[in-house]
Amino acid sequence: MSGTVLTWVARIAWAAAGVLGWDALDGAPVVAQAAAGLLWLGGVAGLAVPSVVTLALARVVVPVGLPAAVATWAAGGPAGTSAGALVAVAAATVAVGAGEFGQAYAQASAYGHELRFPLRPPPAFLLAAGLAWLLAAAGLVGGVVLLADGQWLIGVPVTAIGAAVAVFAWPRWYRLARRWLVVVPAGVVVHDHLVLSETVMFPRADVAAVLLAPVGTDAADLTGPAPGHPLELRLHHSATAILAGTPRRPGGTAIHLTACLVAPTRPGAALTALATS
Repeated sequence: MSGTVLTWVARIAWAAAGVLGWDALDGAPVVAQAAAGLLWLGGVAGLAVPSVVTLALARVVVPVGLPAAVATWAAGGPAGTSAGALVAVAAATVAVGAGEFGQAYAQASAYGHELRFPLRPPPAFLLAAGLAWLLAAAGLVGGVVLLADGQWLIGVPVTAIGAAVAVFAWPRWYRLARRWLVVVPAGVVVHDHLVLSETVMFPRADVAAVLLAPVGTDAADLTGPAPGHPLELRLHHSATAILAGTPRRPGGTAIHLTACLVAPTRPGAALTALATS
């Protein structure tokens, strides 16, 4: 399914979730209605105009609708509309999480003749980002439930903690949306400040071949490492890349390579673009 189709699936599903959720919240405390309205508007902001910023926003905000819909149902919302809202939010969440959706949003912010291909995240960083999201969602949704129940002494600090976690984690979530393999007329760029201290560009004349990485390759791993089948870029000449800093080496580590591995979310599409551009 193309990124454009997935974008419209997410938009329609989110709109349906708003209509059904509003009906499910009929008669609910004002604080619950206000929080649900803000959540829905945040999703609308993420889905309205494709860009790198809104990609991060959509992938952070839309899934929060899942625990919010469950909480609405558990609080006594009408079973039919509550279930419908949950299904609609689930559909929107699946759509925004798809690789094609991410590529469409990343490409929308591209310059000129750039072709951007998002990179798969390293599991360790994704786990940390996911745990931060769980804490933020639990604090915000749980806090609103407590506030709606009149438990202000507990609800206010719980909500504040959830909001603080979200503010702290936002730059990390945003960084995940800004990792790309970029194909330009002049060559190939690896834009990944999670793995690299500086963006690396390989001029087209220096690229000898691009292929699915064979088993046992000794190419430099610039994937994180990330799971899945990476692409291998082989060069005619040695190039230098500077890995991201660590506590021991905050300035990063320079390495020399004649081949490297990258892990786009859709390696087939990236391979085709590299072979035909």
